[in-house]
Amino acid sequence: MSAELRDLALEAARAAAVLVGERRAVGVEVAATKSSDVDVVTEADRASERLIREFVLGRRPDDAFLGEEGDDVAGTTGVRWVVDPIDGTVNFLYGIPAYAVSVAAEVDGRVEAGVVLNVATGAEYAAARGLGATRDGNPIQTRPAAPMSRRLLATGFGYAEEARRLQADGLTRLLPRVRDIRRFGSCALDLCAVAEGTVDGYLEEGVHLWDYAAGALVAQEAGAAYRLGTGRWGGQSVVCGPAEGFAELLELVDEIGYFGE
Repeated sequence: MSAELRDLALEAARAAAVLVGERRAVGVEVAATKSSDVDVVTEADRASERLIREFVLGRRPDDAFLGEEGDDVAGTTGVRWVVDPIDGTVNFLYGIPAYAVSVAAEVDGRVEAGVVLNVATGAEYAAARGLGATRDGNPIQTRPAAPMSRRLLATGFGYAEEARRLQADGLTRLLPRVRDIRRFGSCALDLCAVAEGTVDGYLEEGVHLWDYAAGALVAQEAGAAYRLGTGRWGGQSVVCGPAEGFAELLELVDEIGYFGE
């Protein structure tokens, strides 16, 4: 079943990516803001979510659906689709080539399939539980463990002013201990970067299920581990890295109080 859900997720993500790409080509319209005036929603976000919902529920009408933009549907099958129609909306707004359609499928509360499709580059990351992870159909895996001082980590920032102050404070303690920090602007793509070995780890507070559901499964199936928690201002936090050496990453994060004491 996991493989079937993955394949349907990939079909839906491809259809949504076409829509998102077309909307980017003709210009982006900001439709609303959410947590702050820099946390934007575009008409393309809403259209992409509607398309994915209609696509997957057209095939599986009794499934549940959870989307970032609020198009939630109850179901009876034990399968729930968890969707971020554009992860990296600010990148999408500015034309920075790191924004993705993220589609995951839970079965009885556990993610069993996930797809992250970078609309700007066409890269397709996919996973089904127990069946491995791929990029464009080719298997991927995490980087070998490295000493902490030679690990390249990715992160992201919240939109609220106080959240950013706390994150900046954490970065001043983290940066001297690692090789460097990268901020790409998409949780889903950051997790896929861990999966394919282009970064050694990822950590962020303020993530939501739709941000990480698909990408975390891709990372796991590529050999990563991750931990969810509660951060310094009460938002959900995630730490992800190759399973080998993950304990050392967690130890550092906790030692410096990146997410709080």
